[in-house]
Amino acid sequence: MRIIFAAPGDLAARTGGYGYDRAVIAALPEFNIEVAHVALMGSFPFQSEAAAHAAAHAINAALAPRDVALIDGLAYGALPEDAIRAITAPVLALCHHPLGLEQGLDPARAKALLRSEAAALALAAHVIVTSAHTRKTLIEDFGVSPSAVTVALPGTAPASRAAGSSGGTTLLAVGSIIARKGFDILVEALAGLQALDWRLRLVGGAPAPETANALARLIEARGLGARIDWLGEVSAEALDGVYDSSDIFVSSSLYEGYGMALAEALARGLPIVTTTGGACADTAPDGAALKVAPGDVDALREALRRMIEDEGLRRDLSKASWRAGRKLPSWRDTARTIGRAARAIAPAVTG
Repeated sequence: MRIIFAAPGDLAARTGGYGYDRAVIAALPEFNIEVAHVALMGSFPFQSEAAAHAAAHAINAALAPRDVALIDGLAYGALPEDAIRAITAPVLALCHHPLGLEQGLDPARAKALLRSEAAALALAAHVIVTSAHTRKTLIEDFGVSPSAVTVALPGTAPASRAAGSSGGTTLLAVGSIIARKGFDILVEALAGLQALDWRLRLVGGAPAPETANALARLIEARGLGARIDWLGEVSAEALDGVYDSSDIFVSSSLYEGYGMALAEALARGLPIVTTTGGACADTAPDGAALKVAPGDVDALREALRRMIEDEGLRRDLSKASWRAGRKLPSWRDTARTIGRAARAIAPAVTG
């Protein structure tokens, strides 16, 4: 069979969502599923009506009989109902996390996205989500039937256990510089720990310049410019080296549909400080992480203090993290799950 995988933007972008898409596209052929990528033009999820209908046309132009259209949620949740109804193949919707739950949206736009995504999901033949948390959200808040949602956890490549830094305590935070990641909260928490010996390395591109500029100003205002190494977007090879030479992984995210960077930290046995935003609480097992409520600066500061000061605590959490990392699914597992869902909705052979 064949899947038409439609996604907006640059598939090579170094974000968790696009990383998921790339890995699935690469792994599906192992299960005798051909994949054709269709790049959707437009500023999704805030595209024009013309761009939305052009997306449906582009998908239809690529379709052949018995194909399934797998559409990334960054576009699918924002498509109007008439554009979705125009697609001539069963739709397998991929929801990384609901669009309307993104931070920094004005209330009217968030409400419109939530309404649009609920309508879109109702028209999908089946829905793929990246965590049990997101599945629960779609069932309870979007009215999706439990039988219509399948969890395909992101895969995590095997990795060597992190060696750690050569001196002091090196913290690592990974993620795009957007409001939802809560890096401003992390900076505020660290501003109260300047008496301790630590450095933070921050890895991630800046798709939202206003957020990035505000974060840079905050770092300078709190006097942390010499202690925070903002590495920007780095290659996969370079990122592996950054993980290897870190001592603690920290996620200050307000919401995650899964938390692929958390899984990467587990794969390397790093002790973790994380919020419980979205699926974060599930992705990082209790024994491997100190967990705090999202947005709570004081709680995050105290958890970081404990982790930096207590070498025994770090060692215990690291052991649990390493054990959990050995049990993470592979991208082959992810592709197998998606492939089964696609075969189940593919048009039957007739004649």
